[in-house]
Amino acid sequence: MRLQYGFIALLLAIAPPAYALEAGAPPVLSPNEQQAQAANLSSEFLTRYAYKPVPLDDALSAKIMDRFIKSLDPDRSLFLQADIDKFMADRTNIDDAIAAEDLKIPFSIFNVYSQRIVERLTHARDLLKQNFDFTAQENYTLPDDNGTWARSEAEINDLWRKRVKSDWLRLKLAGRSDEAIRDTLDKRYKNILERVQTYKSEDVFQSFMAAYTTSVDPHTDYFGVAASENFDISMKLSLVGIGAVLQERDGYTTVRELVPGGPAQLSGKLAVGDRIIGVGQGEDGAVQEVLGTRLDAVVQLIRGEKDTVVRLDILPADAGEGGSHRVIDLVRDKVNLEKQAAQKDILPVEDAGITRRIGVITLPTFYEDFDARQKGDKDYRSASRDVAKLLDELKHDNVDGVLVDLRDNGGGSLSEAIDLTGLFIGKGPVVQQRNAEGKVKVQSDDLSKPVWTGPVGVLINRGSASASEIFAAAIQDYGRGVIVGEPSFGKGTVQTVVDLDQVARNSEPKFGQLKFTVAQFFRVDGATTQLRGVTPDISLPGLSDPKTLGEASYDNALPWTEIKPAKYKINTEMTAVLPKLQSLHDARVEKDPDFQRFVEDAAELKAQREKRIVSLNETERRNEMTALTNRLKAREQEDDSLLPRPDDGLQADERGLQADIAMENARKNAKDVLRNEAVSIVADQADLLEQAR
Repeated sequence: MRLQYGFIALLLAIAPPAYALEAGAPPVLSPNEQQAQAANLSSEFLTRYAYKPVPLDDALSAKIMDRFIKSLDPDRSLFLQADIDKFMADRTNIDDAIAAEDLKIPFSIFNVYSQRIVERLTHARDLLKQNFDFTAQENYTLPDDNGTWARSEAEINDLWRKRVKSDWLRLKLAGRSDEAIRDTLDKRYKNILERVQTYKSEDVFQSFMAAYTTSVDPHTDYFGVAASENFDISMKLSLVGIGAVLQERDGYTTVRELVPGGPAQLSGKLAVGDRIIGVGQGEDGAVQEVLGTRLDAVVQLIRGEKDTVVRLDILPADAGEGGSHRVIDLVRDKVNLEKQAAQKDILPVEDAGITRRIGVITLPTFYEDFDARQKGDKDYRSASRDVAKLLDELKHDNVDGVLVDLRDNGGGSLSEAIDLTGLFIGKGPVVQQRNAEGKVKVQSDDLSKPVWTGPVGVLINRGSASASEIFAAAIQDYGRGVIVGEPSFGKGTVQTVVDLDQVARNSEPKFGQLKFTVAQFFRVDGATTQLRGVTPDISLPGLSDPKTLGEASYDNALPWTEIKPAKYKINTEMTAVLPKLQSLHDARVEKDPDFQRFVEDAAELKAQREKRIVSLNETERRNEMTALTNRLKAREQEDDSLLPRPDDGLQADERGLQADIAMENARKNAKDVLRNEAVSIVADQADLLEQAR
C-alpha cells in the first residue's frame, strides 16, 4: 500500500525555516544525466517484466502527465487553465522523452508550479493587510481534484481570498486577536514560500517517477537513493545513527523523541526539545551549520557508520534563540525501532463472574531483515520470529485466546506473512501466486505444528493490506479464527524490488530502486483479495473513507478474479460457532455506551468529511461550535470520544512541542473501543469452543 499526496500537502505539513530571507524567484531546476538514465532503465523493466506490462506509448504518456499535474496541484488551486493548456501540448510526448533520456517536460512543469506557489502565497500575505467581513453570507467551497482550474487571475485570487478568510475565521473563533491572527498566518504563508527555495532536482524526479510508476499500476513505485535507504530501514526495523526522532519546528531541527536504548538516550546529553544547529563528523571534524538545511539532509549528516563519532551543536530546549549552546559527541550505533515491532498486551474480559484473559499482539508491519537472513545470521529480526516469542510468553501467562491486531498494517514481506500464518495453522498451503506467464505456485508453511492452538481473532481495517490480507484470509479460509473489523484494503498483487545500480553495475548509488508488480496472489480457496479485500466475519464500524483509501479507489487497479483452490483442511468447529459469536456481539454492543458513542461519532465524522462547503459567516460557525461543545459537555464524565475538540485554528508545527506531544499521547491513550470489542469476541469464542468440546 502506498500513500499519495501532493507537494502542497508537504508544504503545509512541514514548517521550513522562519529566519530565511524573503522568498524571491524560486530556483529553476533541471534534470541531471543519471535521472534520465534511471527513468529509461526503469521503463525497460516495466515494459518487459511487469505482471501486466504496459507499453510506454502515447496513451501511457497522457496518464503520466495527468498524474504528475495532480500530484503538484491536487485541489486545483495553483495552476490556471492557461497553464494546463500549455502543459497538454506535451501530453503525449513523455514516452518519447523517457526513451530519449530527456526530462525537460516534467521539470519545466515543476518550475511553473514553483512560480505559481510564489504568486499565490504572496497574494495570500497581501490579503492579511485588509480586514474581513464575517457578517456576510459567504461560503468557501473546499477545492478538490474533480473541480476545474481557474480561468483568470481574478478567479483564482478570489479562491485564495476565501481560503485566507477561512484560515482567519478559524483562529478568530479560537479567541485570538486580529494582531495575533495576522502574525500567525503571515508566518505560515511565509514559511510555505520559503520552502519553495529548498526544492531540489531529486524532489522533481521522485514526483515524476511516482506519476510514471503508478500509471503502470497502483503499487509500482520508484525509490531514489535516499528513499531506498528509508525503505530498507522500514524492513529491518533498525538503522545506524544516534536514536533520535527529529522534526522541523520554527526553523530548527528539533528532537521530537529519543529512542529507548539508543546512543542519544543512553548518553544523557540530548533531550526532547533540544535544537540541532550544527553537525560535525569525527572527534575533530569541523561543525557544519545546518540552520536552514532541510530535515532529510540533516538526517543524512547524522546517520553514518557504526562506532563512528558525530558531533552536534545543540541549542537546549529551554534556551532562547540567542541562548548559549554546546557541542556534544555521540558514537553512532545500531538503533532498533522497537515501537514499530510486534508488541503484546493481556486484557481481561469479565462476563457472568468469569474472567477470560486475552493476549493482544499488535503488529504494525511485516518486517524482515533480508540482509541478515541472507548472511546466515541466526538471530536475524523478523515479524514472525518476534510473534513466535510473544506467543510463547502468552502461553506461559495462560491466556485464554489471542487477538492479532493488524489495523493499518500495510504489509511487507510475503514470506513473513506465510511464516506468521504457520504459527497458527502449522504445515499447509497459505497463499497461491500466479505470475505473468499464468503459472500458479502454491506457497506453504513447513512448520511441523502450530505454536498457538487456542482461540484466535484477527482485527483488520481498511488500512490492512497485502501481507495482512494474506494472513487474515488464510486464518479465515482454514476456519482457524474469527476475522473482525472493516473490509480490508484489497491489495492482491506481489511486488519485487530491483536495485537499478546493481543492474547497471554502478560502483556508487545513482539510480535507486524500482518496486514493480510481478505476480498476483490468491487465497487457498482460489479467490483473490484483489479489489475486494478480506470481508470480516463480524463487522465493526470504521473511520476510513472507501472513496480515498483502498484498492477500489485506484482507477487502474486489477480486477477481482479466482483460480482453482489449493488442497487444505477446513476447521468446521470454528465455522459452527460464528452465528452465535455474531448474536453475542450484537447483544453486547447494543448495551455498550462506549460502542454506541463510537458509532455516533463515526457517523458524524463521515458527515463532516462529505461536507464540501464551509460557512464564512461568524455567527453560523459559532453556532456549529456551540453544538459541538454541548455534545462534549454531555460526555464530561465519560471517556474521550472521536469528536474533535474545539478547533484552535493552528497547524501542528504552530503549537508548542510539549502541547503537540500531549495531544498525540492523549490520542494513543484514549479508550480503544474496537479493540475492546474484538477482545470480547475472542473471549466469547473461547467460551463457545470450550462448551463444544
